[in-house]
Parts: sequence; structure tokens; C-alpha cells
Amino acid sequence: MPKVVDHQARRVQVADAVQELITEQGLDRVTVARTAAAVGFSVGNVQHYFPTKDEMLLFTHERVVQKILDRVSTLGERATRQQLPIRDVVVEGLAEWLPVDPRRRSAHRVTLAFLGRTVDNPRLARSHAETGRLIRSMLATAVRNGKECGEVPQDTDHGLAALELHCLTEGLALQLGSEPDATASRAALDLLTARVQNAFPGRCRQYE
Repeated sequence: MPKVVDHQARRVQVADAVQELITEQGLDRVTVARTAAAVGFSVGNVQHYFPTKDEMLLFTHERVVQKILDRVSTLGERATRQQLPIRDVVVEGLAEWLPVDPRRRSAHRVTLAFLGRTVDNPRLARSHAETGRLIRSMLATAVRNGKECGEVPQDTDHGLAALELHCLTEGLALQLGSEPDATASRAALDLLTARVQNAFPGRCRQYE
């Protein structure tokens, strides 16, 4: 009986190997041969799934982003069960994008490597733009929900508030990427928390 190959699982294995190589050695050290060796595949197998380095990077970045979004979704579900304020979910969700611990620093290094390649690859640039739009859309939804429950003032522009929080998070992530010490991480989290609290100053009527 022919062996059944889980192609998606193999693509994920390759992506995880690419992320580890980027984290430990940087994007320049990522080659098809090194990736194949890391995952225990032949070079031909890796090229079957990802003909180019940029395609490996695109899939790896999409996987990293999806894992972050999955964690954010879990935060939202927990917040509903525990009746937490929306601002708490926003703070924790945005903190997932900050390189404040080894797991998040690894994800950030993939993001930085991906961002650098978007300059010369329109397909990667489109993917990066779509990720940004998705994050801002989620933030805008949080702001609108905050208006409905009383956490956010009614005259708040949800689009501008979402843009401000997204840009702040991206800027902090870049800063921490070059200065990844505990003091800087704490300061970044404190600033993020303060700005979210400024956008969500009220109490949620839903749980009263």
C-alpha cells in the first residue's frame, strides 16, 4: 500500500526549520540545503514544496502570524469567560507582537527578515500589507465594541485609534529588536498599557 504523505505537515516542518535558522543565525544563513539538513529532507523534497527562498519565507511568516492570531483569539475567548475589560485583551493581544521573551523574539526575527525582503518582492509586500490591515481591523473592532460597552468615548475615531495603537506596537517592536533587555521590555509594556488605557478609559457596562 503506498505511503500517505501529509504535505501540509511537511511544509510546516520546513517553516519551523526556517524560523529556527533565522532566529539562531539570521536570514542570510537560510538556504535550501541548510533547511533540508535541519528538517531531515532531501534538497529536492524542500524544493518540491518551496521552489524559492522567498516562498519558504512567505510561508514561515504566514505561520508565525497565524500562531500569534490564534493566541490572540484564545485571549478573547478567555476574556469573555472571565468577563475581562476589552482593554485588557487589547494590551495582551498587542503584547504578543513585542519581542519581550524568547518565543516572541523568534517570531519578531522572522517578521524583520520578511519585512526586509518586501522591498524587492511585490508578493511579500502584499502579504505584509494584508497583515497590517488585518491587525488594524481587529483593533478597530475592539474600539467599536468599547464604544458599545462604555470603555471608549463615543467621539473616538475607531480607525485613527487603531492606527495609533498599531504604529505604536510596531515602533516598540523595532526598538526592542535592537535593545532586547528586561528594562526596555518592561518600559515598552508599560507604555503600551498606558496608551491602551488612554484609548479605553471607561468601565464596561456589559459586566455590571
